Amino acid sequence: MSSSLRSPGLTTVAPDVLLAIARLTALQVDGVYAMARAPRRSKDEHTTEGVLASIFSDEIDLDLYLVLHKDVNLRQVARAVQDEVHRAITEMVGMSPGHINVHIEDIHYPEA
Repeated sequence: MSSSLRSPGLTTVAPDVLLAIARLTALQVDGVYAMARAPRRSKDEHTTEGVLASIFSDEIDLDLYLVLHKDVNLRQVARAVQDEVHRAITEMVGMSPGHINVHIEDIHYPEA
């Protein structure tokens, strides 16, 4: 048996996995009601429900489109989403998130 070290190989993460991590993490933040529709601006971007991503070799830029609950501090919720998504991408994938932009598209007012 050889004691030499071998490279374990290459690990790739599909863009859809990164989008899912960002979406599911954002939905877990207090104050977030739902994801809004994300516009697709170019063919080089990846999109899913409420998340638009530009993925580079070692960095990801995200735009998150949200619907928030009424009576929440919009700025605090947006910052919490940015912090939690940054943490999740860093811990789960090991990528460095670049920009995490939050777009508040609507406020949810439940029907009485």
